[in-house]
Amino acid sequence: MANETRIMTGKVRLSYVHLFKPYAANAGQEEKYSCTILVPKHDVATKAKIDAAINAAIEKGVTGCWAGVKPPRPATPIYDGDSVRPSDGAEFGPECKGYWVFTASAKTEFAPGVVDVRAQPILNQSEIYSGIYARVSVTFFAYSVNGKKGIGAGLNNVQKLADGEPLAASAIRAEDEFDAVQIDPLTGEPIL
Repeated sequence: MANETRIMTGKVRLSYVHLFKPYAANAGQEEKYSCTILVPKHDVATKAKIDAAINAAIEKGVTGCWAGVKPPRPATPIYDGDSVRPSDGAEFGPECKGYWVFTASAKTEFAPGVVDVRAQPILNQSEIYSGIYARVSVTFFAYSVNGKKGIGAGLNNVQKLADGEPLAASAIRAEDEFDAVQIDPLTGEPIL
């Protein structure tokens, strides 16, 4: 029987990419592999798969960690990028406009596989950055932690499909940011 909670996205864009080295946003948090997945709103097939997988995870939660009781409104991990972030009420960044947004993560012992369009492992970590286009394998699961009950998104594997404009402000190449500087022939010091 197929796993109804595990899905493969269509072509998505990745942001906040941490696929080769685990990362924790705040001190004291558990480090995890993760990425934020931007699903174009016109990709109704991927959104339908996500919704079905979340519903299947809710049903598993009822018979599993929720001990037979479905929470009235279990938290779900997917948000409208044209809206505001539930964490602080601020708008999502401009890269999220026109997308469904969710973050998937994996514990350090379950590093995601990262492959290219030929399904060959990507070894050069500089090929993976915030802004690339990819397909992502994700498993949705129920959780019950400190009184909170909801659905999380587990990161399985990633296939890079294409390069995209980098989303990080620091993604400007040094060669594009700086001009050549003249050197003082007497002192050997740069002339600014």
